[in-house]
Amino acid sequence: MPKTIEFIKSAVLAKDYPLHNKAEVAIAGRSNAGKSSFINALAKGKVAKVSSTPGKTRLLNFFNMEDSYILTDMPGYGFAARSNSEIEEWHAMIETYLMTRENLVGLLLVMDIRRDWTADEELLKKFSDRRGFPMAVALTKADKMTRNHINQAVAKVKKMSGLSAVFAVSSLKKEGQDAVEEYMYENWVKP
Repeated sequence: MPKTIEFIKSAVLAKDYPLHNKAEVAIAGRSNAGKSSFINALAKGKVAKVSSTPGKTRLLNFFNMEDSYILTDMPGYGFAARSNSEIEEWHAMIETYLMTRENLVGLLLVMDIRRDWTADEELLKKFSDRRGFPMAVALTKADKMTRNHINQAVAKVKKMSGLSAVFAVSSLKKEGQDAVEEYMYENWVKP
């Protein structure tokens, strides 16, 4: 069933966040992990801007998920072609959002399935643990691997992260996104 996902608005400052009483799920990941492609595959259409240049998302982008909850796409991390002051502004924007958004119910880490779990991902995991909200991982670009390698990658991330909610997805083949969305809804939004 196609998801009704609508772009609401972009924001930097807390005063500009959309006002509502719905649960929110934040989406984090490296600049080239495929967050926008993931959102578009989930929507079965183009609602998020996809760029061939990593690091284009510079704002918090809010999306209405079938009028039941909000997805917040955060700027990617790990892209070095930005000034130090811009990187600091991004960190402040993301930290403010994650620390102050009271209706935040979970964090989805979108990660290229071919990458290893690094200190950056561990930092996000520790942050979500400290803040007290759950985290899941969507391993994108699964179409670039064999089924055996996919299973190995999922097992490796589960072991490294200590998380059980790790999903392989492919925006190209439109596979796995619905399982991630169902997990987030059933475990984070619905309760």
